Amino acid sequence: MTSAGIAFFSVGSEKSLANTVSGDNVPVGSFEIVAQFRDPGPSGVALTPDGRLFIGFPRHADNHNKATLAELRDGKLIPYPNAAMSLPSEAKPSARLVSVHGMTTDTQGRLWVIDDGKIAGEPIAPGAAKVVGIDPATDQVIASIVLKSPAMLPESHMNDLRVDLTHGEAGTAYIADSSFGIKPGLVVIDIASGRQRRVLTTHPSIRPEQGFLTILDGKPLRYDPLHPTFPVGGVDGITLSADSTRLYYAPLTSRRLYSIATALLSDFSASDEALAAGVVDEGEKGMSDGLATDKQNRIYITASEHDSILRRDPNGRIEVVARDPRIVWPDGIFATETHVYCTLGQWNRLPGFNGGKDLRQPPYLLIRVPITPTPEPRQ
Repeated sequence: MTSAGIAFFSVGSEKSLANTVSGDNVPVGSFEIVAQFRDPGPSGVALTPDGRLFIGFPRHADNHNKATLAELRDGKLIPYPNAAMSLPSEAKPSARLVSVHGMTTDTQGRLWVIDDGKIAGEPIAPGAAKVVGIDPATDQVIASIVLKSPAMLPESHMNDLRVDLTHGEAGTAYIADSSFGIKPGLVVIDIASGRQRRVLTTHPSIRPEQGFLTILDGKPLRYDPLHPTFPVGGVDGITLSADSTRLYYAPLTSRRLYSIATALLSDFSASDEALAAGVVDEGEKGMSDGLATDKQNRIYITASEHDSILRRDPNGRIEVVARDPRIVWPDGIFATETHVYCTLGQWNRLPGFNGGKDLRQPPYLLIRVPITPTPEPRQ
């Protein structure tokens, strides 16, 4: 039967149904479950060159009594660098790890973590937020730099970091402060002196995009700083180029990737105007949280909207390396020569973003995806 040239068909039989599904529902690649965690949820992840695996369990969402930094050894989580520093204690906040979030290794294989200093429901205590370096060869702390005002704000959310050994006497740390409020920024620290400053706080590459819309778990969610659901926050993902000459970063509430030369960013005499002029818009890369770089200068991107991990090559081409419905809010990410490791923290399902309902479904996963080198172009 037709009306105004439109044909109507019966849907009473199976043969009349379309035999296709969205590509977003089709798994791509494969991954191995390295570990499963009941509670708390994991965030940062890092591996040393000899294969030691470290994981961060922040306390800013859940004030748990487990280790906030742990080494995964023989299937067990061992508080790191020791129980006194990693487990809750009465020691002053500057002398222990309070809430480890992001982490990385430097080119000498040393572990660096950002302690956001935040306990759920409490203000950040003086001395709690800091950058801590640990040498896995000795399991000893080699640096502990407390973040202070004006680089540190009361609402700061020190989210992730990278350490560049090509600038500064002992290197330079770059920190993404995504903010628990509405004041994100990049923090730069000279490791040798502890000198620190907050930069680019008003630049579009740092701040959330007003009206930003995403779809997570099938729900449309719009950025609203006054009534936060998810996403919320500014600059979040951060990674160095393979040669440490550029820092790449992106706000959580954005689909764009930005970069800046580390020679400029590490220069404490450079004005904010000079820094702003040096920011390069690298184009769209999808909504993401964590970023990581491999030795071929390919950037791995946690694509939360699509339950995927993407890879961007130096020419800007993006491909899917893994897609699976179990990849729920991929967060911390770390690339080795053979695998990319990623924590799945389900952070978008926290009660604070869902009307007080905890929608997370443990276990939380740590996965790894095999990766292959990019073939050399034919001569």
